[in-house]
Amino acid sequence: MRFKSFDLVAAALLLGTALAPAAAAQIESKVATVAAIPPGGDVPKTFVPVRTGYDYVKRTVMIPMRDGVKLHTVILVPNAVKRGPIMLDRTPYDADRMLARGGGGPLIEQNLSPAYAELARAGYIIVGQDVRGKDGSGGDYVMNRPLRGPLNPTKVDHATDAYDTIDWLVKHVPESNGRVGTIGTSYDGFTALMSLINPHPALKASVPINPMVDVWKGDDWFHNGAFRQEMMSYVYKQTATKGSDLEWYSTRYDDYDTFMAYGSPAAYGRAMKMEQLPFWNRILQHPAYDAFWQEQAVDKLLAKAPLTVPTLFVDSLWDQEDIYGAPAAFAATKARSNGNAHLVLGPWHHGQGNGDATRLGAIEFGSDTGKAFRRDVMIPFLDSKLKEGAPAADIAPVTAYETGTNRWTRHADWPLACTTGCATGMTPMYLTANSGLTLGTAPAATAAAYDEYISDPAKPVTYRQRPNISPWATGSTWRQWLVDDQRFAAGRSDVLTYSTPVLTAPVKIAGQAIAHLFASTSGTDSDWVVKLIDVYPDLVPDKPEMGGYQLAVAMDVLRARYRDDPSKATPVPAGQVVPYAITLPDADHVFLPGHRIMVQVQSSWFPLYDRNPQTFVPNILDAKPADYVKATQRVYHAPSQASYIALPVVK
Repeated sequence: MRFKSFDLVAAALLLGTALAPAAAAQIESKVATVAAIPPGGDVPKTFVPVRTGYDYVKRTVMIPMRDGVKLHTVILVPNAVKRGPIMLDRTPYDADRMLARGGGGPLIEQNLSPAYAELARAGYIIVGQDVRGKDGSGGDYVMNRPLRGPLNPTKVDHATDAYDTIDWLVKHVPESNGRVGTIGTSYDGFTALMSLINPHPALKASVPINPMVDVWKGDDWFHNGAFRQEMMSYVYKQTATKGSDLEWYSTRYDDYDTFMAYGSPAAYGRAMKMEQLPFWNRILQHPAYDAFWQEQAVDKLLAKAPLTVPTLFVDSLWDQEDIYGAPAAFAATKARSNGNAHLVLGPWHHGQGNGDATRLGAIEFGSDTGKAFRRDVMIPFLDSKLKEGAPAADIAPVTAYETGTNRWTRHADWPLACTTGCATGMTPMYLTANSGLTLGTAPAATAAAYDEYISDPAKPVTYRQRPNISPWATGSTWRQWLVDDQRFAAGRSDVLTYSTPVLTAPVKIAGQAIAHLFASTSGTDSDWVVKLIDVYPDLVPDKPEMGGYQLAVAMDVLRARYRDDPSKATPVPAGQVVPYAITLPDADHVFLPGHRIMVQVQSSWFPLYDRNPQTFVPNILDAKPADYVKATQRVYHAPSQASYIALPVVK
């Protein structure tokens, strides 16, 4: 019987015998031949993979910026493209991973999101780039790096990096037709907007989707002064390491328990050693809407010069992260855009317009609204601007999805209803005694001039039914919380609920509702949360589970210390009636016959937003345990102090 060398060695060891010298030498020689380590190890300096069957060419390059820093850039060129436009996405979320979804594959569509796969099919070259300081790129990362100026003493920003990148691409991608579009969602939407400032001549179109625009007024970090503390984990992961690979962890499953245990955001940050993170420290230092936030607001920056690049601002009506940005940017640019500003309002969560959008939570639309947007609006818009000889696209200035009736509509402008007050187009809907709402008719005097509740920071109202798991946790349904059934809150004693009778005719709104509250608090500070809700009929025969469903159409929060001046906090006079104006996010919705309109008012929205201690302190983000006190909250509906919602009703 013939044995391999290792068999002989094993046999000898097992038998306890010694091998003959000749046999041992033979075995040593064979082992040395097999086990010899090659120079340089087992990974070759270069490896040429098989590309048979690939329908695209992938190139990875380092593009130099004007300050010498090089940015990691991935270029995917479909084989069929010989002279095509480039779509550029500049991201802090790893360009390699973004353009190799699911591990990649021989077909370009295997590497891309549905939106980018459709662009590739339509003949576009897809380019992803790591912003400076992230993943494969050089340089220093700064969260939402401001433009060069008082907040950025360097010579570079996202506008210059976009310019330099576009300049390189049109000169070094031979399959390009010399025309470039920028695109991106969320942070990438922000970088797309920055490309519009002093744009490169080759930039011919842009599609910022759900962009970060004003992170104090209504996007990621704050809403009207209330801090979105659930974003702490994002700040931690995004800024702790270059590769965003340090995981945030919690010792509790329910974030309600976690944030209650630590108290204030600053206390939780200290427990997580976040004082090491410069951007976190800047958040703590700027709780008000001071120059730090105002000078970064992208809508204000875009308004300083005419919009010269055709731009499709894309908004999601139920965007759980950046609901403010796209309509604000459109409003800031449309007057001086020479027709270049377009707005899309889709019935989506954050980024849902990029993929399947047949439904959102319990709400069904009857068709894939995301695919319809991309097929009928986005790609025709881009083709008309970026492809040589392409016909003009029949794209309305505003394309909006009307929820309730579930149909796409076209408009010449937005909002459809005037938003400057009741006298010029808004329809008042008054809060009345006995939990009523009346459209257009001010309440008569009643024995009860107000409704009241006790707001207790030890038992805050949650933003959704518990458990409130982290937005980024496995199994999280964070994306759909804005369409959660609001009955969980309506049953609480610290939530005021007002409702119209059952509607006999449709009520259409198109724009921003504004809640005008006359309210008092026994404390010296307060939060006011207002929800505009569509209440379904008690019985829905074809969908029994929707019977009585309370669908939030628009809702938001105001921190009372900023009621007069968002840049300067002032105490609320305890026990005095104070007027408040709370602008809700955009809505394009029809309250159908058989439904009711509801309004809920509360004073906490936890743990999404930090708790207001209801005692005026210099910086709520670092409030101490003794600062948190109960307060008696009153909302008035007397004739001289009639709280109402100004609805953007369209007749």
